[in-house]
Amino acid sequence: MFEPLLQLTILFLVIFDPFASLVIFLVATEKMSSSDRKQVANTAVGVAAAVSALFLLFGTTVLNLFNTSIKEFQVAGGIVLGILGVKMVLGYSLAKVEELKNSTGWAIASIIGTPLLTGPAAITAIIVSVNDYGRTVTTVALAIVLILTTILFYNAGRIDKVLGRTSIKVISTILGLITLSWGVKYVLSGLEI
Repeated sequence: MFEPLLQLTILFLVIFDPFASLVIFLVATEKMSSSDRKQVANTAVGVAAAVSALFLLFGTTVLNLFNTSIKEFQVAGGIVLGILGVKMVLGYSLAKVEELKNSTGWAIASIIGTPLLTGPAAITAIIVSVNDYGRTVTTVALAIVLILTTILFYNAGRIDKVLGRTSIKVISTILGLITLSWGVKYVLSGLEI
């Protein structure tokens, strides 16, 4: 059980990419008080957890509702992961950060919660992981990543001072390569007959 858990934790850490969201969180909340920043962090992770739980519990039902097989979903999800990976590698922002600066805490949190943390790539990974590894291992891996994300957001100021935004972006770029490779893996797995 440990090896699949480790693999899934790394997969979700890469796909959720809290480092890319951290940069957006830093910029969007820089004028907020510490308590307001924590509230935005809690709300963002709460939104991500709610979306994750929804697809963790009902992902297969959604596939059946739309008459889609897991293999077809793997190919579609692999393409989405590939596009996300390319964007991350090339350094494209996943949200319009400057527009978020003047937004409310709730607006910032909801954009970070979804689609940044739990976008189409994360939803795909959750559904496929439940199918491949089971609900328990997937749930534990998701919980670990969401807890790590909360810790990152709570310590955003310190991380920014120690690493700097350039280092955080470099980490995100490296994670983008891994995301791209998982996208290729999903496509190849979905095409197996």
